[in-house]
Amino acid sequence: MPRSRISATMMGFVVSAVLFTGCERGDHPGNIGKPAPQFSVSDGVQSADLSKLRGKVVVLNLWATWCAPCVEELPSLLAMQKELPDVAVVAISIDQDDATYRNFLVRHHVDLVTIRDESARINTLYGTAQIPETYVIDRDGILRRKFVSAQNWTSPEIMDYLKRL
Repeated sequence: MPRSRISATMMGFVVSAVLFTGCERGDHPGNIGKPAPQFSVSDGVQSADLSKLRGKVVVLNLWATWCAPCVEELPSLLAMQKELPDVAVVAISIDQDDATYRNFLVRHHVDLVTIRDESARINTLYGTAQIPETYVIDRDGILRRKFVSAQNWTSPEIMDYLKRL
């Protein structure tokens, strides 16, 4: 087989593999419209149990202090939480170092529910491979939307969407 044909074949395999493995990375994963995976998590300071949030719209944000896009979206996430206090924001951090994580929360005045899940158990449960990713869960516990990468949580489109839920 000529070298150019081998290269073209290999390129086809690479493109197919990238497209196939990225299917759940998009903002329309297969579990949209299905019950959100249930979880209960605690880091000794904060805790969250998704089943106890039934009846509220939940914005589940998966993040870390060392993730630049996560830090970039944090001010708008905090502002959205203040404007929509009936929306339960639950931020799950995969930070490994507790002291660094706690110092970050104080330094940035993070006053929403955020829990350190150093094992990344919740990320695995939701199929998150790269942060930030955020899931919107409706009042009945149904996964309605997934946001990939940093968002402006106070944008009219997102605010209107959350208000309608």
